[in-house]
Amino acid sequence: MHGTAFSHVDFYMHLLWGSSDDHSSESAITSDLEMRTLMEGELENMRKLLFILLAAMTISIIVACADSSDSTGSDTEQNDSAAQGDADQNDSAQGELEEIIDNLLSNELLVPLGDIPVPDDNPMTEEKLLLGQTLYFDTRLSGNDEVSCMNCHLPELGYGERRATFEKFGGGDGPRNSPTVINAGYYTLNFWDGRADSLEEQALGPIENPDEMNMSLDELIPKLQAIEGYEDMFIAAGFEDGITAENIGKAIAAFERQIVVTDTPYDQFLKGERDALSEQEIRGLNLFAGKAACITCHQGENLSDNQFYNIGLDNDDEGRFAITGDETDKGAIRTAGLYGITHTAPYMSDGSIETLEEVIDYYDRGGDGHPNTSPLITELNLTDDEKADLLAFLKVLGGEPPIFTKPEMPGTE
Repeated sequence: MHGTAFSHVDFYMHLLWGSSDDHSSESAITSDLEMRTLMEGELENMRKLLFILLAAMTISIIVACADSSDSTGSDTEQNDSAAQGDADQNDSAQGELEEIIDNLLSNELLVPLGDIPVPDDNPMTEEKLLLGQTLYFDTRLSGNDEVSCMNCHLPELGYGERRATFEKFGGGDGPRNSPTVINAGYYTLNFWDGRADSLEEQALGPIENPDEMNMSLDELIPKLQAIEGYEDMFIAAGFEDGITAENIGKAIAAFERQIVVTDTPYDQFLKGERDALSEQEIRGLNLFAGKAACITCHQGENLSDNQFYNIGLDNDDEGRFAITGDETDKGAIRTAGLYGITHTAPYMSDGSIETLEEVIDYYDRGGDGHPNTSPLITELNLTDDEKADLLAFLKVLGGEPPIFTKPEMPGTE
């Protein structure tokens, strides 16, 4: 090849510069013919070479395109496969969620809150509600004219208070946390130890309790009768016999039956609105009814079974035992309802737990070791994610309780 290339150079040099020798015409003609022949041969060789180069380039392009097409097709197939996998996974997760929802909606222990029970002998009228509200805020129902129902059951604090236990009449700490009034009318028994059979009886209890309002009902009746306007309010409320202890209890109880949290997203969910709760809240409710076992006691309307249990609190409260004398009731307190729960801290009958997160941790560890702890209180072994889900559900129950304010008091200007 190198020799051929060298002869080509000589040939083209000859064309450009000619020969140094003189040639005859015949030689010149011969040279021209030879040159033409050589040039035609070279042109043919160049055409062949160009064809080969073009063919090689075409093949390279085709191969590259084919590789690219294969790669793109492979990527597309992989993407399609991944997308299908995600879709299948989402369908599976959605199917599991729907199954959980179906199971929850069919659980007979989960019941939406209905209308609050109202005794036949104590209907709720506008005049009676105003009278009850007036009595609720009136400090003159106490022995020192300084304490009303509102002092321990503040509307802006979830109708409870932020103290762990209530302040005793005359000073000092009481034995228990002030229970919220929210949804109190749904209980079959009232107070932590269940000593009141009705809301009407409960309403009178604190008035006579020496640690709370310290006022004898026998003394309260003439005291109210002496206040201008009160007798007229009782008559207007439908109490034809005027101011009596029974009527005082009925009026306050009627007012308290207005203090409710109802129709939460939880209730809407149980009524068939499947999207009323988020996925996390549904997981929390599923834990509530399952692994966390909250539903064992917090069930039915108001999420209370109205029973009494020692939940393991580290205190010396006799609980239900003080009422029944039954040794198994030592330290047992009534199951608290959960509506309005985000407004009613601190928690437990002794107010020993500040937050809902701590409440969950308390039950997760199985209580604090009271010797009479119910066998229902055991370690739950919840994960952090499960605790977060359970908390999300509990917050759904908070709702917005109505806020009542102090009305104009009779006998004042």
